[in-house]
Amino acid sequence: MSPPTIHPADLPHFLPEALALSLAGAQRCVSTHQQAKTVWHVWGDASQPVVVLLHGGSGSWTHWVRNIAPLRHAGYRVLVPDLPGFGDSDLPAGCTDVDHLPEHLHAGLLQLQGEGMCGQGVHLAGFSFGAMAGALWLAQYPQDAEQLVLVGAPGMGLTVPERVRLKGWRHLPTLEAQVQVHRHNLMALMLQKPESLDGLALSLHTANVQRDRMPRRRLSSTDILAQTLPRIQSRVSAIYGEHDALYRGRLPELQSAMPALSANWGGWQTVADAGHWVPYEADAAFNAALLKELLF
Repeated sequence: MSPPTIHPADLPHFLPEALALSLAGAQRCVSTHQQAKTVWHVWGDASQPVVVLLHGGSGSWTHWVRNIAPLRHAGYRVLVPDLPGFGDSDLPAGCTDVDHLPEHLHAGLLQLQGEGMCGQGVHLAGFSFGAMAGALWLAQYPQDAEQLVLVGAPGMGLTVPERVRLKGWRHLPTLEAQVQVHRHNLMALMLQKPESLDGLALSLHTANVQRDRMPRRRLSSTDILAQTLPRIQSRVSAIYGEHDALYRGRLPELQSAMPALSANWGGWQTVADAGHWVPYEADAAFNAALLKELLF
């Protein structure tokens, strides 16, 4: 039996009509590993080159709503999971941070693509927490993809003078109070320009953080990515927003450090006038940058 096809009406109700229509035709697939289910949204068929998009922390596949259609139009099969512990996916037993995800992602890719279709023609792009997941995945399973694009990746061990301070919201008694905190957190970490905090960004973020079941993650504040990069055989590239809050004032230093750590370095692109959630805030520029890296 074929996986169910997602109709625009089944997508989040707050998506603008044109955006929902651009995402039509997806299949909702479920992979299973160690009795934990991972939900994938899939566009295209197995004959096409593949891009796997891994979302950020406290997110879901919807971190990529503005990037999927351009990849489809460029001829890629697009696979976007809700990472284990987020969105509609199960939290596997004992899974407490990003280092527990690679085996579930590896198993899911095999189930969706088939063993003979992994590796050649498969590209990973990971945003933030998803970038660390992608790096750990290819360090452990180098045969699964030929390329990794890091987007706003933490885990490089570089601290900034003013640490990003997010506020808690679950204890607040009213929706209005919670929304105010969501607005604060989006501007503190995810977005650069106030006008980027539109109704869609707020709705996506609000829906996503409510389904984050992996609290107290700590590895993003370590140098786990810096330690992992030398072990990755695949081509590695990076895309960052010019004003990424994780590296405020240190982005040039990061740009110099990454190529030295990678055995197969591709390239670096900075997207001007954008913050951490660059695939959303500067989607046109980001999509062009990502397609440039994929078409090497």
